[in-house]
Formats: sequence, structure tokens, C-alpha cells
Amino acid sequence: MDTHRDVHVAAVLSTLGTIRDTASFPTTTVGYRELWEWASRLGTVRRAGVEGSGSYGAALSRYLLACRVEVFEVNRPDRLVRRRRGKSDPVDAQEAARAVLSGRAHSQAKAGNGPVQCARLFKLAKDSAVKARTQAINQLKAILVAADPDLREQLAGLKNPALIRTCAQFGDHESGDGERRAVEQATRITLCLLAQRIDQLTGQIRGLERRLTELIKRHFPQLLIPMGIGPDSAATLLITMGDNPERLRSEASFAALCGVSPVEYSSGRQHHHRLNRGGDRRANAALYRIVQTRLRFDVRTRTYYERRIAEGKTRREIIRCLKRYAAREVFNLVRPGIAPREGSSRLTVRIGTSLAKSAAPVPRPRRLAPHAD
Repeated sequence: MDTHRDVHVAAVLSTLGTIRDTASFPTTTVGYRELWEWASRLGTVRRAGVEGSGSYGAALSRYLLACRVEVFEVNRPDRLVRRRRGKSDPVDAQEAARAVLSGRAHSQAKAGNGPVQCARLFKLAKDSAVKARTQAINQLKAILVAADPDLREQLAGLKNPALIRTCAQFGDHESGDGERRAVEQATRITLCLLAQRIDQLTGQIRGLERRLTELIKRHFPQLLIPMGIGPDSAATLLITMGDNPERLRSEASFAALCGVSPVEYSSGRQHHHRLNRGGDRRANAALYRIVQTRLRFDVRTRTYYERRIAEGKTRREIIRCLKRYAAREVFNLVRPGIAPREGSSRLTVRIGTSLAKSAAPVPRPRRLAPHAD
């Protein structure tokens, strides 16, 4: 399917790669039902490739998953193919179907129909409110820089909470005639409006944080047990996994999705691994926050850090290894009992968790390449 805002174009291919039919359908409930009935008349639909399954094709992906169809995320066609064959919606839909048939599209689409989708929406609103509040605070302080000396002296030395409370109490009262008084009054009114906006955004942020915490505690309480994983970081990592974490076949695939898997960078006799610049950077940042918290407050993580320092590793290399271990731990908490990949360690490394008081001996973590992310 080649998805758009108002219309989706679908192409059906047989298992031999022959085009059965191509048609377009509106992005409505009736349109989705007509698409399914049209495709079912041409044969048994087992797999579907959706371009933009997280945006324009999100609702269609949920509908197809409800129909027990395996949905795959399809990237846009290669530029070389577009230059050779041209660009049209039917051609893009056929290329999406060929990508699924050939196996090039192997990433299953997120379900988006459970608690993780709720967490994604709450976090989207929270991040937007945090950004708007930061902008309002910066604007308030910028206005104070150019304000009259009397007003600056009145507000000098106040921390952000006291400053916002004081500015929010400025009223819309006339203070006299003249341009100077008019500018001063406009300054006070603007400071009052910005402060009230900051208070309103702060209330929204706290309410969304409370909703996120309750959601994580209800559906994924095991993520809040290890040290360093809070509701915000847990929500970020769950959003990366999706409501159907079974689409991730191993902890290594989740590590690659978070951008903490080593990427080989070898040539000739040189064998190295470099930083992985791909993956979800928000999940990568969440793992970084977890590692920084454990480096400050967890004894076992500090012991591991000092041992690797003695071996000659740098701080950045150690943090990359710790982020890889944290990704493995989160994956095993969400999907327990998943068999590891062939050739990988069968031990689940838990650095900085509540198992620190366990009487059982702690296995030594598997060493990664020096430049593992």
C-alpha cells in the first residue's frame, strides 16, 4: 500500500510476483472495509507492506492486523528505481508489495492498539508542553533584561518558582500617563500572561507525568524495579518496542533499534567497531540517562566502571557497553524467556538492578568490542 492523507493505493501480487490488480480507496472506515473485501476476492491475503505505517498508514495497519494479516513497514522506493520506472502511486504500491514478497521489507509494523500507544500520546503531549514552557520561561527572562531598572530590582535574585509567582500577580492596572508608564504597564501585562502560561503548562506536565506513571505501573511494573529506570525512560523504551514486542526476535534486534549495537568498521588487517549512529535516538538518550544514574548511585556499576578503566578503556567506551547491557536488561524484562541468538551469551546481565542483594554470584558481563555503542 502507498499511503496518503486522503487516499490509499493498493496493489495485489501473487506469490510468483505477477500483478493481480491495483486500486485506490479512501482513508475511511468504509474505505478500509472495501479494500479488505477487494483484496480478499483476489485470494488469501497473508502479508501486507504498508509505506508509512507510523503516520498516514497507521490506522490501515491496525485494521489489517485486526484482520490477522502480517504487516510490514516498507521504506520509500529506491531513487534508482524511481528514475528508471518513474513515480506514481500504483508503481509505489507495487514496489511495496515486491519488497514484502522478496523479503527486503522484514520489519513488522507496530500494532499501536494498546497501552504503549497510550503512553506515546501522553509523552507526545508532555514533551510538547515541556518545550513550550521552556520557551515561555526564556521569553520572560528576555523581557526582564530590557525592562526598567525599578522592575528589574524588584525581581532581582528570585529563583524561577518565586519569579513566576510574582509575575503572575501583576495586574492590569493603569499606572499613569505618558509613554514610559505605558511601556512599563505593557511589560507587566506581558510578564503576567507569560507567568500564567508557565503555570498552566506546569500543571499539564504534572498531570501527564502522573498518567504516564500510573500507566507504566499498571501494565509494566517490572520496568520500574531496576535502578535508574523511571517512568519517562520506561515509556520511551516501550514506545520504541511498540505494543507488539514479539516483532523483535532477539535482544540484539532491540539494541540495534536503540542504536546501541556495535557496527563493524574493518578493512584489511584492521578490525574495529564504531559508534552506531542509527536507531531511535530518543531511546538511545533514555539508555544514556539510565547509565548515568547507575554510575552515580549503583555500587556494582561503579565497580564495573573502575575495572574497565583499569583495563585501559575510556569513559565513552564504557558508557557504550553499559548502554548495551541496559538495552538487554529492558528487553528481557518486557519479553522474558526469549532464547538468545546463536553464538551469544546465555546470561542475562543485570547491572544496577534490585538483584544486587542476591546471594547468588553475579556472572561477569560479556565483553563487547572497545568501540561498541
